[in-house]
Amino acid sequence: MAVLFQSFGFKNGIPSDADFIFDVRCLPNPFWVESLRVHTGLEEPVIDFLKDDPAVTEMVSDISAFIEKWLPRFESAQRSYMTIAIGCTGGQHRSVYICKTLGELFTSKLERVQVRHRELHE
Repeated sequence: MAVLFQSFGFKNGIPSDADFIFDVRCLPNPFWVESLRVHTGLEEPVIDFLKDDPAVTEMVSDISAFIEKWLPRFESAQRSYMTIAIGCTGGQHRSVYICKTLGELFTSKLERVQVRHRELHE
């Protein structure tokens, strides 16, 4: 099975092709830390800010456990791909970091894992 982790910003709408959507707007927002505002969830200052927060670690763990539990059911129902969307307010920090982290976790468990960041223009 192929899995796509896609970050997005709720302010730009929910991805129409998502199979699961997780809302991470309850987590601490780096946007409100002036020195972090200009960085994304792919950059060290934001990564350090988020990975050190127990709520962020717990959210990643819970989403990962959910996916691990239910993905085999979808696979046995002949699904060949899943899109798992992670959303925060602007799609720059929290959702990006969590998608990156989940992508890294699942790369060791699945053959085909992709990570995309809808709001980042790299």
